Amino acid sequence: MIIERYINREILQRLLWIGILLLLIFTTNKFVDYLGDAAAGKIPADYVFKLLWLRMLAMQTEVLPMLIFLAVILAFARLNQDNELAVLAAAGVGKRQQLKIVLRFTLVFSLLVAFIAFFAAPWAKLNISKLKIQAWQEANITGLTEGKFKELGKGNSVVYIEDLSADKNAMKKVFLQIQEKDKNNVVKSDSAYFDVDKKSGNRFIVFKNGRRYLGQPGTQDYQIAEYEKYAALVQLNDDKSEVTSAEAASTYQLLTTRNPKHSAELQWRISSIVICILLAILGVLLNQYPFGQKPFTLLLSGILIYFIFNNLLGVSRTLLEKEHVPSYLGLWWVHVLLILSILIIYNYQTIVQRQRRNTDVQILPAEK
Repeated sequence: MIIERYINREILQRLLWIGILLLLIFTTNKFVDYLGDAAAGKIPADYVFKLLWLRMLAMQTEVLPMLIFLAVILAFARLNQDNELAVLAAAGVGKRQQLKIVLRFTLVFSLLVAFIAFFAAPWAKLNISKLKIQAWQEANITGLTEGKFKELGKGNSVVYIEDLSADKNAMKKVFLQIQEKDKNNVVKSDSAYFDVDKKSGNRFIVFKNGRRYLGQPGTQDYQIAEYEKYAALVQLNDDKSEVTSAEAASTYQLLTTRNPKHSAELQWRISSIVICILLAILGVLLNQYPFGQKPFTLLLSGILIYFIFNNLLGVSRTLLEKEHVPSYLGLWWVHVLLILSILIIYNYQTIVQRQRRNTDVQILPAEK
């Protein structure tokens, strides 16, 4: 159908240039963050672009629904501004037919969103987590040299190594001092290695067969303990962008395990597809309002609506993770709210016309 191809082309054009604009904004923002981490020595320089493209892939589940929503809004705003929607309606392509055209386009677009949400994004988040662990290890291990002292973490730990393996992970004749408030924690061992807790992201040096000295400098109040294995915390994970195990889990794992966090993550992935379709429908309907011929006002309204519903989904996800709401309610009530909003807007003109007819009805006084 010529009209369908024409409307699809209008949406696709705006989809591309809005996508490029958003990509530049998010890429620049993340690139500056990772560049700062590399300059501070938190990650190796060659990890910057690896982390960047993985982060861009991981965040597409949040970007793509907004992208299709804004593209539909601007495409129909342009058609409305040039009175093309009125011409289409006169030619028999009314609101219902327009919604069908957009729905078919969005369903195809949603296949891409589904692939990213169920497969690509979890894979990207898993690799981000692995790269961050490797980055920390390389940033701290690179400077290790046999027979020299090396500061770890934020400078509250100092390690001395007599012998170091080729991969700089296994150590022999190791001495570690950790400053803990008003006490010194000194650990020495014949062998040790670096380790990172996958759940918390905290960094440790694991010692084998050694001694631990804990006490206050300048006093004789020291505790001495021998151990077979001892893990010394050298740095807490303070990276707020670190992905959780649920976010990095495969969709199959989410389906086969009963866990509040897994349930919340699964509903979040499904929501990115559902909200993509619902927002596209809403984008068509918003143009029937009086401000539909003002693209800038319509665009701001669209952005506001997106962030409201996206934040509601985020709050619902947190509540579900903490088991404050049952899983059957979860994130679904947000979609129900959005569907009700769509139904109200869809019937807006009918409601207004009915009210006008009721207002225009005049009751004639009875004849005497």
